[in-house]
Amino acid sequence: MAIEIHKNGSYTLIKVNSDRLDTNNAPDLKSQLVVVNNAGEKNIILDLSSCNYCDSSGLRAVLVANRLCEDAIGTFILAGLQPDVEYLVRISMLHTVLLITKTVNEAEELLARKENL
Repeated sequence: MAIEIHKNGSYTLIKVNSDRLDTNNAPDLKSQLVVVNNAGEKNIILDLSSCNYCDSSGLRAVLVANRLCEDAIGTFILAGLQPDVEYLVRISMLHTVLLITKTVNEAEELLARKENL
């Protein structure tokens, strides 16, 4: 699976470079999230701007990321949701528990504000 991981100061950006986040690649994403978290990262931005489809396996990977960051007293932000993925997140009511931004830049600004509190 094409996953880009960039360490940027106080957070790590993980970009999924696939049009689908499903049973075929969600386990790889989960593994990478655990590796990043075990390396000491507590703030993660997950960029799904390339994903047009997500299934329950993909949502579970997103929830794993959120839990890892919460357990580390950090922040998880989901960025760049495409319409179909955003619809799935909303009907699953996950928009009530996840921090979601339209772009990675918005996520970076949000994290910067949180760090300055």
